[in-house]
Amino acid sequence: MRFFEFQRDARGETRKLLLAFVLTVLLLVLAINAALALAWGLTWGFWVPGDLSYPRHYFAVNTAVVLLFVLGGWWVETSRLASGGGQRLAEQMGARVAQPSGDFDEQRFSNIVDEMSISSGMKRPLAMVVARDQGINAFAAGWDEDDAVVAVTRGALEHLTREELQGLVAHEFSHIGEGDTRLNMRLIGMVFGLEMLYRMGQQLVEPDEKDRRMALALIGLAIMAAGWLGWLAGHTLQAAVSRQREYLADARAVQWTRSRDGLGGVLRKIMSQQSEGVVSRRVGSMVQHMLLVANESGAVAHWLDSHPTLEQRIRRIYGRAMGPLPLTRDDEPPPASEAPPPAASASGDDPGWTLI
Repeated sequence: MRFFEFQRDARGETRKLLLAFVLTVLLLVLAINAALALAWGLTWGFWVPGDLSYPRHYFAVNTAVVLLFVLGGWWVETSRLASGGGQRLAEQMGARVAQPSGDFDEQRFSNIVDEMSISSGMKRPLAMVVARDQGINAFAAGWDEDDAVVAVTRGALEHLTREELQGLVAHEFSHIGEGDTRLNMRLIGMVFGLEMLYRMGQQLVEPDEKDRRMALALIGLAIMAAGWLGWLAGHTLQAAVSRQREYLADARAVQWTRSRDGLGGVLRKIMSQQSEGVVSRRVGSMVQHMLLVANESGAVAHWLDSHPTLEQRIRRIYGRAMGPLPLTRDDEPPPASEAPPPAASASGDDPGWTLI
């Protein structure tokens, strides 16, 4: 795998897409102003004798309102996501802190996180486990290395070899080191702001308590149309940025582990699970980009997918198409007699486990 070339290409594509996102916001401002100018003419200006004129500072106020919604929505949503740091967000997604003292697989996972922290030169993130998810998946969360977490599902711990788990953890370390989580949170906020414009237009269109549609309904329709197109364009660009960052993280994982079969084996085993109808637990579209493999359903999910397909990612890693792998391990945990003593009694009253 030409991972240095793929890393360079992915970063270049990301910069282009972020520039396109900024241009989308600027075009949205122009579209809103044009739509409101037309709506003003249809509701008032065209029917008044004399030259068409607009209220004083009409376009300046329109521009200010659009930016207020977009930037205000960005601030509100990113502040909400950032509250409590990476651990709190991971807990909201169903994860708990790993307990290596009572479980061989979690001990192995914690050791790999330690090793990857040393090899990457990064601060060790908090290791967490989504204990009630049999699908193979993982995610990273946190604004920076100081509050970062790496979480894996129970299915990943049970079905992946040590080499494969190393590839998975290296992929998530790349997301933290490259600032992908912070980047995607900001993009989520921008898209949320664009959606707020659509909602504002929707409020203007709705009839009053006497079921009468006011003259503002036409202005509301104009805002709805421009806001929806802006939201769609922003969401499309957000998904495109996320796909490029997934390619970058895949390339980084191969670079750090010096193994194609690590992360490649993970993706091929996920193919096996998907063919059997096993998928990881559903999460909201807001955090789909954080997962190793997205699991969003719906008619539009494929169009706005935040991840490349498994086939595309595997072809990039191996340079050719590869089939699924069986869900077997060659490094099963030791017998119970040789395993470390559990951290809690058999009754399962360990207060350290978080119910999800």
